Amino acid sequence: MGDEIKQVVIMRTDLKMGRGKMAAQAGHAFVMGAERVRLTHPDWHADWWDGGQKKIVLKVSGLGSLRGLKMDVIRAGLPYAEVSDAGHTQLEPGTVTCMSVGPAPENAVDRVTGGLPLL
Repeated sequence: MGDEIKQVVIMRTDLKMGRGKMAAQAGHAFVMGAERVRLTHPDWHADWWDGGQKKIVLKVSGLGSLRGLKMDVIRAGLPYAEVSDAGHTQLEPGTVTCMSVGPAPENAVDRVTGGLPLL
């Protein structure tokens, strides 16, 4: 395998979600993104799965930053999944909480997300 495969989730910090809520939202993003890649890029998914499923959680300050990042991801041609909350607990229905990028080649993911801080 040439480049390592990884997946990142970018979490909004302005929503002031509890730690458990953030963990659940990240879980949704990781699963949704991985399933999308399993269907669209099975070779990336297989390499990611066999390589230990590398995952990183990063943060942005708000929806505007997340939307800008989403546009960069689309322009880069990377797979992504956006999570909108169902509204059963802490947030209003439809609130966008986070997004995943990948699993995809690490160098491509880092070109878009490399400047973001860890959560």
